[in-house]
Amino acid sequence: MTSVSKGLVIRNTGNTYLVRDGDGNEFVSKAKGNLRLKGIRSTSPVVVGDIVFLDVNPDGTAFITDIEDRKNYIVRKASNLSKHSHILASNIDLALLCITVRFPETTTIFIDRFLMTAEAYSVPVYLIFNKVDLYDDEDDKAYLDALINLYSTIGFTCLKTSMTTGEGVEELIEATTKKVVLLAGHSGVGKSTIINTLRGKQVQKVGDISTYHFKGTHTTTYSEMIDLQNGGMVIDTPGIKGFGTIDMEVEEVSHYFPEIFKFSKKCRYNNCLHLTEPECAVVKAVEDHYISESRYHSYLNIMEDIGGSKYRV
Repeated sequence: MTSVSKGLVIRNTGNTYLVRDGDGNEFVSKAKGNLRLKGIRSTSPVVVGDIVFLDVNPDGTAFITDIEDRKNYIVRKASNLSKHSHILASNIDLALLCITVRFPETTTIFIDRFLMTAEAYSVPVYLIFNKVDLYDDEDDKAYLDALINLYSTIGFTCLKTSMTTGEGVEELIEATTKKVVLLAGHSGVGKSTIINTLRGKQVQKVGDISTYHFKGTHTTTYSEMIDLQNGGMVIDTPGIKGFGTIDMEVEEVSHYFPEIFKFSKKCRYNNCLHLTEPECAVVKAVEDHYISESRYHSYLNIMEDIGGSKYRV
């Protein structure tokens, strides 16, 4: 006879899930074949962070029968299935986007796509500028400072960190205390080292930087929730190369760029898309340097991604 249990998904390996119940028992589980998410075409119906209901058999095997409504989640376009989404994790208190200006470089378009998606799905974000001890070049230092100034001026929390020197570690510990935290970023930006530092021991394998385009090598192959010493839990995800937007209309995009949305209220037309329309307050703000060109470029890039070439300026 089966018993019904409720638990937290702490690992997703693609077709099996590790679920921990309220008593600390863990079950290797599969999703029932008829389990589907309401209104979401996803590569996986269950993700790390989900609260799920299980049918547990006497032999210990378990099947996920239902998913509790999510308070939020981070989603991107699946890399190989353009009409499907890839949900990274759910029920997140805070997302940490790990950024490096070199070795490898995190582009502003990638940063802005992540921030826009997090804003759209109600996930708070800290920007973690990692490996700051490696930037000996004055141009790198200046670029780092310019990025931090840009995003902090908009209103995002920015932290400079180095797991080698310890810079920013105390702030990271404080930010993650008793929270469910998603750690995201390209391969090679130091996510595994951050987790090892927060844990106080090596639990995640650390990858090398590939000489090809200075990109990191993947060491995390599946999503997993890891317990921290400060009572928090961090969700480690495989390195993300790109961040395609999904389930969004072109009219919505500006709502998730705070500084663009602010100036959009002064546009002549209520339906202005801030492209070539007359008396557009957003375009004027870009020309007057109240909105950064890199952020506006990201906005245009996303508009074209969603709406096609007709939104190319």
